[in-house]
Amino acid sequence: MRIGLLTEGGYPYATGEARLWCDRLVRGLPQHEFELYALSRSAEQEERGRVVLPEHVTRVWTAPLWAPADDGHTYSRRERRRFADCFKELVRGICAGESEPFAAGLYGLAELAREQGGLYAALRSETAVRAVESACRAPGALRSVQRAQVADLLDFVDELERLLRPLSLDWYEDLSEVDVCHAAAGGVAALPGLLAKRFFGVPLLVTEYGVQLRAHYLEHSPDAHSGPGGAPGGAPRPAVRALLAAFHMRLATEIYARADLLTPGNAHARRWQERCGATRDRLRTVYPGMEADRFATVGEDPDRGDPGTLVWVGRIEPAKDLIALLHAFAEVRRAAPETRLRIFATAVVPRYLADCRSLAAQLFPDEAADAVTAGENPVTFEEIGGPDAASPAEAYGCGRVVVLSSVIEGFPITLAEAMLCGRATVSTDAGAVCEVIGGTGLVVPPRNPRALADACLSLLRDPERAHRLGAAARARALELFTVEQNVAAFREIYLQLLARGPARPDGGVPFEQPPEARVPGHWTSPTWAAAAPVPANGPGAPAQTPNTTTTTEAPV
Repeated sequence: MRIGLLTEGGYPYATGEARLWCDRLVRGLPQHEFELYALSRSAEQEERGRVVLPEHVTRVWTAPLWAPADDGHTYSRRERRRFADCFKELVRGICAGESEPFAAGLYGLAELAREQGGLYAALRSETAVRAVESACRAPGALRSVQRAQVADLLDFVDELERLLRPLSLDWYEDLSEVDVCHAAAGGVAALPGLLAKRFFGVPLLVTEYGVQLRAHYLEHSPDAHSGPGGAPGGAPRPAVRALLAAFHMRLATEIYARADLLTPGNAHARRWQERCGATRDRLRTVYPGMEADRFATVGEDPDRGDPGTLVWVGRIEPAKDLIALLHAFAEVRRAAPETRLRIFATAVVPRYLADCRSLAAQLFPDEAADAVTAGENPVTFEEIGGPDAASPAEAYGCGRVVVLSSVIEGFPITLAEAMLCGRATVSTDAGAVCEVIGGTGLVVPPRNPRALADACLSLLRDPERAHRLGAAARARALELFTVEQNVAAFREIYLQLLARGPARPDGGVPFEQPPEARVPGHWTSPTWAAAAPVPANGPGAPAQTPNTTTTTEAPV
């Protein structure tokens, strides 16, 4: 089977989202051929290179979403009129919150780009700006966009061109030949698959471990750009934020309506998809898979770790609410003075880390056992990969109880890893925490330091209970959150989609042509016939075609 894997800002690049689970999926299904269609988010991501791909990845197409893409294409008067009509429909759907005109405009622009070339200049033209202005002022437009000023319109049109850049890519002829399009995320990543389904009837599978619409709301909220530890730079102006949110809502609604199957990573993501119009008969929860072997040494040694140490692992950012954790630990220290808190960072927001260090220094002055011993703080900030924790498993193994204090959470990866390590957990009720824990840990309300402290103390004072919860947590994680169960689920899903998928517009039948027919050389020719010419990319690799994007033939 040929799978077209669509990604944005991740695999096959060495850094980015969804990199690990995509790599595990591809390597876990060597019996299938994979073609990668990747959108990159920054020059830095491309400079850091790509991961080494297995041999059954037969082709890699890449395109940047961050660089200017002026192709120098000019348009005739007829083409300009056609663009204007389609773009007006698109922005009318955005500004009025209507799905039908949005879909009509989106597919109209895609057909125009497919026939005439890129849309870079057209999407940045004065015609586009005036169309957005008219849509914002039209009766029935959302109140939040009616007062958009010229600067707002220019910013939105600039961002919209970047979001719609996949329309101008020449990927769709190649996507027409795959058996299943698998988008590793919603939003812009799924747009090529949405068009391949529209033009060629290719089945579309969309996997969301973090709902892109929710991620957009969080990223562009005013709180994310202001206050202690906020992201650098100012928040988008209200009208721009409203226009972008409306676009992402309409795109998500269209993807959820057209996809053959949606595989959310948890019930929390599933509820978001249902609220945006996804029907339950096309939803199937598939939990992300983790390599259980990495945590086996710690998980199978329940006595490893300091029973008086609390461990926190994750990205140090405002959503993780380490401020509440530090206040909770102050309550713990009053009741159990020998307790320590070790905070291991996988990544940091520098300003927020500085705030947390400052608060820890105020709450817990350095203490010394006697007059000749140097004092030390009971709270330590460390990094994964340091001398005391070369790997996440060793970080979890430093204590018997792992704490999660988030106020915003999707699928809590660190919590599942702690469960694989056989650790008792204390967590706040955010995102999919309760679904992951399933009764094998303690859950308290978010932003409640007293409740968090009481739960930690209850496990510190009762080691037997902590041991039982840790053993139950490891058994649950091994049953639900391993790479094997994830790969097995997608193996079955691929076969189901191919079996029940809609007929291709050209009348093609799946598996009508054997794989051997695509292999050049004497395998498909009589021994007395002249050997077929071998492409420059090597035996077994499809010949490259001229393309504005970067194409790499496997192995990479």
